Amino acid sequence: METGSTCLKNLQKFCAALFLPLTAAVLFLSPFGVIPALGQTSDNDYPSKQPMGTIKGTVVTRDGLPAIAVTISVSGGHSTRSDRDGNFTMEGVKAGRQTVIATFVGLRPKQQEVLVPIDGTVELQIILSEDAQTLQEVIVTGAGEEKILDKSTDYVARMPLSNLENPQVYSVVSKELMKEQVAVDIGEVVRNAPGSVPQVYASGGFGMMIRGFSTGVNARNGMETVSGRSSLDIANIERIEVLKGPSGTLFGSAVSSFGGVVNLVTKKPFETAHTEVSYTGGSYNLNRLTVDLNRPLTEDKTALFRLNAAVNRQKSFLNYGFNNTFLIAPSLSFRVNERLTFLLDAEYFHTNNTRMVYNRFDRASGITSAEQIPLAYNRVLFKDDGDAKTTVTKFFTEAKYKISKNWTSSTLFSFVGEEVDHSYQFYQTWTAPDSVIRSVLVYGPIYNNYLNVQENVNGQFYTGFLKHNLLIGVNYRYTKGGFNNANTGNIDTVGVYGPVTDVSKRMVDARLVETIFPQASQQTISAYATDVINFTDRFSAMLSLRVDRFERKEIATTPGYKQTALAPKLGLIYQVWKDRLSAFANYMSGFQNLAPSNQPDGTLLVLDPVNANQSEAGVKLETAAKKVSLTLSYYRIVIDNATRINTDGFTVQDGKQVSKGAEFELLANPVPGMHLLAGYVYNDNRIVRASDPTIEGNKAINAPENVANLWVSYTFQHALKGLGLGFGGNYVDKSFGFADNVFSVPSYTVLNATAFYDQPKWRLGFKLNNIGNERYWDAWTAPQAPRNFAVNLTLRF
Repeated sequence: METGSTCLKNLQKFCAALFLPLTAAVLFLSPFGVIPALGQTSDNDYPSKQPMGTIKGTVVTRDGLPAIAVTISVSGGHSTRSDRDGNFTMEGVKAGRQTVIATFVGLRPKQQEVLVPIDGTVELQIILSEDAQTLQEVIVTGAGEEKILDKSTDYVARMPLSNLENPQVYSVVSKELMKEQVAVDIGEVVRNAPGSVPQVYASGGFGMMIRGFSTGVNARNGMETVSGRSSLDIANIERIEVLKGPSGTLFGSAVSSFGGVVNLVTKKPFETAHTEVSYTGGSYNLNRLTVDLNRPLTEDKTALFRLNAAVNRQKSFLNYGFNNTFLIAPSLSFRVNERLTFLLDAEYFHTNNTRMVYNRFDRASGITSAEQIPLAYNRVLFKDDGDAKTTVTKFFTEAKYKISKNWTSSTLFSFVGEEVDHSYQFYQTWTAPDSVIRSVLVYGPIYNNYLNVQENVNGQFYTGFLKHNLLIGVNYRYTKGGFNNANTGNIDTVGVYGPVTDVSKRMVDARLVETIFPQASQQTISAYATDVINFTDRFSAMLSLRVDRFERKEIATTPGYKQTALAPKLGLIYQVWKDRLSAFANYMSGFQNLAPSNQPDGTLLVLDPVNANQSEAGVKLETAAKKVSLTLSYYRIVIDNATRINTDGFTVQDGKQVSKGAEFELLANPVPGMHLLAGYVYNDNRIVRASDPTIEGNKAINAPENVANLWVSYTFQHALKGLGLGFGGNYVDKSFGFADNVFSVPSYTVLNATAFYDQPKWRLGFKLNNIGNERYWDAWTAPQAPRNFAVNLTLRF
């Protein structure tokens, strides 16, 4: 096990080899003018040889409403976008006369001359010739290409850093891309993030594999959420942000896995009245209805309301199974004055469905691949009257206060309550090539409540020539739950080549033996800080540190536990080509206070905390007008005290694990109307040390070595304007189900295509999934849907 001193030595070596000599040179020589800030050639670098100033302002339509996502640029490569209130700011602009250009897909550029004062700020208002309705129509039919490729976010660093300024790798999947792909399920959506492989848990929850580690969807608007037993619906999602690598410094152990963080950004109210009703029908009796209603509640637009709702009904392609869900998600924003705004939102999500069947394999079965399971591809040995009912309720509030020109306070509160009324979970244990033991676990009632209160203060200031972007935050987390389950034991052993009676709910209920597991309450008090130091406007360092005080109360025979954990983070970025090409490196740490693990025999294993450290380096490229965005990196993640699942399905905590690999992402808009998204991740995740020497050097479970994604689409811009076609697919390499690397899940390639016709008032879309009718299985050996289709009609008012 690596000690803290060993980790520190690794960090020191990493920094020294890559950036410390460069940093020392800048700090020592720049104030004396010996070097012009790392090969400075641009007029906009600092320490300033050229006088600089700031341009800030607002973009509005001709009827006075804010214009969102308009690109504002000046000569010298500076560009930004207007925010949801139409505001924008550009710093470090060469003083003197400048031409400000406002551009938006589908609109004529708007130019305006300004005089930028030295070390001062010029303010202006840009008025577009279009009204709000026209602009909304342009957004619907044209601006999707910007939003699909846009990586802007305030959540990844908890401060407004651009992709080129951020030393962390992340991907963004927008709602515009979801619409283009006629997506109805979260699993379809996350495949657009390079290296992300969706997972549906036996418990009914949803997660994904990232960099060789299982990662839940644990963040919502930057705060803790949960989907471990309830899954989620995409109807209220504006975009999905997938952060790569341990991110415990900013998000904490409850939200981050060692592979990364998945953050859902929900739909927020905006100032234009808009209604969207959408119906999707398709294979296996798919019937899905969604509503998106947005209204300003006051004439001055200080109070805004939005409501998203979805009803989903679908059968399975298997001989059993269904998935019925209901979502309602209201949100309200209120601007008290120019300094203070409030945001309140809530979600209620109810599911009634069947769980997947989980396969286990005895060595005597001789089954070493999911392909060898001796059942028809769509055959299950259970009836679907054994269902599951879950409910999750989420509340979120934010009070944002502008303390001064450069300082902002955000006070946040979130509550998540996940309840399982009952959940029938089916298990097949193969003991021979033609025989299987059937058993069922019934979970519930279960409840898990999560409460978080958080305060963040963001600000900008200077110390000499050094510019600082500072975040200081504190967080209090409290969680409490209750856990019951019942076990049938082995119901029977059947030969699958003869007549088999499927297990019914009545057969299960007659055999159940209930067990109650007392659950200890937990609380965590955290403090964290991040300082992004700009040595020049090309070279910056991100220094972050988080301290967590975790406490789990004593309960029954399980002793209490307390831990204080530090999670440092260091990131360095140098813009080789200003606002175009960045070289970056990071050192990030993460830790997890793991929940007890449910073992196959119904017992609980209390797990110790696990720690991980990541070193990563790479480059990011973005061309003018963001027509191309490229990220390439190499990473290495080291984990002590790692957990694994043995061949009997039991969780074991006994070793060291190393995950390393390379990641590539390309987003491009080569011509108007065309989108290209491509990604490839190579990951080598191995067990380096374990109490069982026979598995040392083996691959970690459920960690495919090669994962690739591709999506290309084109929307006609002139003749047949609004008509579009899309095509793409995903490749996932084989993975191993257990640490002995005997049983494998085969590799697969799935291809999909869409056709759509998008107009300001309506949209018609068609999607064909799994064109090649590929037979493939997920990490838990559940067979996935063969060729299927979906048709969507959307009306806008």
